[in-house]
Amino acid sequence: MATGKEIRTQISSVKNTQKITRAMEMVAASKMRKAQDRMQASRPYAKIISKVACHLSHASSECRHPYMIARKVNKAAIIVVSSDRGLCGGLNINLFKTVIGQMHTWEQEEIEIDVCCIGKKASQFFGRIKANVVTQVTGLGDTPYIMDVLDSVLLLLSDYKEGKIDKLCIVYNKFVNTMTQEPVLYQLLPLKFGNPKDEMPAHWDYIYESESKELVEELLNRYIESLVYQAIVENIACEQSARMVAMKSATDNAGDMIDSLELAYNKARQAAITQELSEIVGGAAAV
Repeated sequence: MATGKEIRTQISSVKNTQKITRAMEMVAASKMRKAQDRMQASRPYAKIISKVACHLSHASSECRHPYMIARKVNKAAIIVVSSDRGLCGGLNINLFKTVIGQMHTWEQEEIEIDVCCIGKKASQFFGRIKANVVTQVTGLGDTPYIMDVLDSVLLLLSDYKEGKIDKLCIVYNKFVNTMTQEPVLYQLLPLKFGNPKDEMPAHWDYIYESESKELVEELLNRYIESLVYQAIVENIACEQSARMVAMKSATDNAGDMIDSLELAYNKARQAAITQELSEIVGGAAAV
């Protein structure tokens, strides 16, 4: 049985840990609110440009962009959006399970796979499993900018246009609420749209100013970039939410451990007092 001094040392250590986890919980809560604001602010732009791209895909334009043309898949690429830091529960593990499941499916279909890692955790994980990581971006921080990942995105878009890859997907954590984050796998290329909600004539098109090819190219590139950026800000909001919940759980567990250790300390102290009294009484009786 541990002595009173050893138990006091353990209690002090756990209390120090509890202070750290409580502080991290408060910091994560503050960052989560800011991340949610960025996520909400980016959604209207993503929604509108998605609507325009959807209409464009149903237009009768003479310009049929390579992004809209599906072909036989011999090689696929996947963008994995993870966090740079840990201590956020099973957020990254659940994400990687989704990616590994998709990679196994492609391997069974004899499809080669390239991986683009956004976030240090993804880079470390796919480096360990010897995946073909073609590009990686780390250190985005809590305020990401699309320019920080633009080179990697443009590299993959160029590979798709040149026929080096035949499909491009992105995997990230979607923010549902503070307690729930869902791994989402979304196909970026070739572009997939349902029918537009508003009714459209059988044959119609936009009026382009100037050349349709350049405008369509620019619009679709912006659309892909907006999807990637939205995935990144959603993942950051998920990261802060998961970290807040994980640190709250750690703080509560530390409190339970402190209660158990204090009970053990009181029992040990009581046993020591009882033993001393027994020795005094025994000594007095011997005299």
